[in-house]
Amino acid sequence: MSLLVNLKQLQEDNVELEGEASIGEVHFDFTDEVVRFAKPLTYRLTVQHLHDSLLLTGVLQLPVQCHCVRCLKPFEHVIMLRDWACHIPLAGEDSPAVIKDSVDLTPYIREDMVLALPTHPVCRDDCPGLEHKPTSDPFEGPNAADKTASPWDELNKLKLKS
Repeated sequence: MSLLVNLKQLQEDNVELEGEASIGEVHFDFTDEVVRFAKPLTYRLTVQHLHDSLLLTGVLQLPVQCHCVRCLKPFEHVIMLRDWACHIPLAGEDSPAVIKDSVDLTPYIREDMVLALPTHPVCRDDCPGLEHKPTSDPFEGPNAADKTASPWDELNKLKLKS
């Protein structure tokens, strides 16, 4: 199901839309390693008919599951678009398809929600990142080479005639 508004109903008065839309209903075709859609989109919108266009105003809210890019811990981030507004022309090349006197608002909502996604999510502003324990020995740590293995060991075994 999509977010549809009936144009005939709009000619009489503004239309108030309020509810939730599942991730599948909004058709978020977005894959990312650090941001994932998990909960439904909540909306409270007023749709007004202006001569040859629609004006949408209201609030959009979408919780997303993120992984902090500094410490890699999962956390929830809420995208809140207060005072959201969208102008939809009903004539011209940018006009939406009118099917059975209704216009689908979903693509306009989806576009603004995707644009509001965090590009570099952090769990908190002062996140220190992964814990790093400096050592004085370069051969210690997870990427350390074996202390006894040296590229020169095999060369030292060569018996060259002088």
